[in-house]
Amino acid sequence: MGALDYLSNFCTVTSTGRRKRKPLQTVEIKVKMDCDGCERRVKNAVKNMKGVTNVEVRRKQHRVTVSGYVDPNKVLKRVKSTGKRAEFWPYIPYNLVQYPYVSQAYDKRAPSGFVRNVAQAVPVPNASDETITYLFSDDNPNACHIM
Repeated sequence: MGALDYLSNFCTVTSTGRRKRKPLQTVEIKVKMDCDGCERRVKNAVKNMKGVTNVEVRRKQHRVTVSGYVDPNKVLKRVKSTGKRAEFWPYIPYNLVQYPYVSQAYDKRAPSGFVRNVAQAVPVPNASDETITYLFSDDNPNACHIM
């Protein structure tokens, strides 16, 4: 069987012409925009990319949201090619963070309702297990009395 397997590798047809399609994703980028011209320039640069399905620009938040079958790094590079300062959106909603006022999480320049996404603001995943076990502990005076 070893010889047949070896020969069958030469006979198999592989399609090298088709590439794997990129997954549909949403890319959020922070871009410093001051006027309508800046907004239009950034929107037109990203809108003409291959695979882009939707472009939303929020000038007040300095935020560009791009949806489509695109590579996030290529979108960022295209926005930077307009001459604007750009970076991936560094903020997360305020209500999703356990400790929003930890150092480096609170940012004066962040849009209202958002804080910086830093590791210290999000609790450790194992911390919730400790609180659940503490609920039923004998050390907790407010523990469940049914047990």
